[in-house]
Amino acid sequence: MRKKLRILEVNKAYYPHVGGIETLVRMYSENLGRNYDADVKVLVCRDGRGKTVRQRINGVDVTRAASLGTLCKCPVSFTFIKLFRKMAKNADVIHIHMPFPLADAAALLSGFKGRVVLSWHSDVVKQKKLMLLYKPFMKWLLNRADAIAIATWGHYFGSDHLTEYFGKCRIVPYGIAPEKYLNIRRNPVLTEKCSDPGSVKIFFTGRLVYYKGVDVLLKAFRMVKGCELFIAGTGDLEPELKKYVHKKGLENKVHFLGFLSDHELKQAYADCDIFVLPSVEKSEAFGIVQLEAMIYGKPVINTRLPSGVPHVSLGGVTGLTVKRSDPKELAEAINTLAENKELREILGKAAAERVRSEFSEKNALDSLYRVLSGKESSII
Repeated sequence: MRKKLRILEVNKAYYPHVGGIETLVRMYSENLGRNYDADVKVLVCRDGRGKTVRQRINGVDVTRAASLGTLCKCPVSFTFIKLFRKMAKNADVIHIHMPFPLADAAALLSGFKGRVVLSWHSDVVKQKKLMLLYKPFMKWLLNRADAIAIATWGHYFGSDHLTEYFGKCRIVPYGIAPEKYLNIRRNPVLTEKCSDPGSVKIFFTGRLVYYKGVDVLLKAFRMVKGCELFIAGTGDLEPELKKYVHKKGLENKVHFLGFLSDHELKQAYADCDIFVLPSVEKSEAFGIVQLEAMIYGKPVINTRLPSGVPHVSLGGVTGLTVKRSDPKELAEAINTLAENKELREILGKAAAERVRSEFSEKNALDSLYRVLSGKESSII
C-alpha cells in the first residue's frame, strides 16, 4: 500500500474566518485529503486572544494555536512556533501561505528538512515598518523553499521580491467548482431592492477597506446613468462611505447590503448585470470574486493593477479593464456596458467559458498536488 503524502497546511486563519486565502486553504485541505493520495493537517492561529483549540472540520484536522492578539495585523503566538516544530516532524511537505511573517520565523526555528512549498498570494504593501523587520525572514524562506506557487503571471511580474526566484515559481491557478455555483435556486435579491426596476444592476462584494477602491467607485457612480449599485461587505470604511452617499444624495442609487452568506452572495452574483472590482493597490492580488461573478456569465470591470487581477478577467475579452483610482474612466466603462446589453452578453459568455477552461477547481488541485509532491515537470 502506497504511503500517503503528509501535508501540513499553514496559514493565519481557517474557516469560518472569512477571506479569499482562507477559502482557498479550506478548498485545498478538504479536497487534497478526500480526492488525492494525501493526509492533510492544518495549523493556523486563533482569531484574537485564546487558548489552543483542536477541531475536526468537514474531515480536516485543524489546530488553532493560542494567540496573544495581533500586531500590524499579524498574529502574535509563541505557541504557534512550538506547534509548527512539533507538527512538522510528521509532515512530508509544508505548504505555507504568504505573506505570514510568523510562519517564516516558525519555519526558520523548526529545523524541518523536508519539502517546503510557498503560495505567494501578495507582497506586503501597506505595512512598511513591518516589512523592515520581516524582510530577512522572508528572504530566508524564499531561499529555503523548494517551490513557489503563484496564481498568475501578474503575481510574478508585479512582485518586488520574486524576480530572482523565477526557477522556483510554478503556476497554480486559483479555482472554483462551477457546479457549486450554478446548482442554486435563483432569487432576484438585487432586483427586489431596486429603486427603479429598469435599472442596470452593478454589484461589488468585498471588505470595505482602503485598497478595495470603493470610494473611487462611489465617485464614479455620480457620473453613471441608468444604474444602481449594490455593495456587499463590511469594514473600517463603511461609515465614511455611507456618509459620502448621503452627502451626495445617492441613496436611491447605492444600496449597502452588509454581510451576505455564501448562498446570498451567489444569488446576488446571479442577479446582477455587471460586476465591478475597483481595487487600487496590488494588495488585491487576484480577486476570486471575479471568478464567482464570471461563472454566472457576468462581465467584470477591473483595474490595471500590477498583480494577478487583470489576468483573471481579461479586458476586451471577458469584461473591461480601467486605470486604477480613476473615477471618470471607471464611470465610462460602467456606462459602456450598461448601455449595451449585447456586449454584456458576449463578454459574459466568454467569462463563463474562461472560468471552466482556466480556473476550475480540479485544474487548481491537480496543479497544486503536482507541486506539493514534487512531480511538476517544468517552471512557469
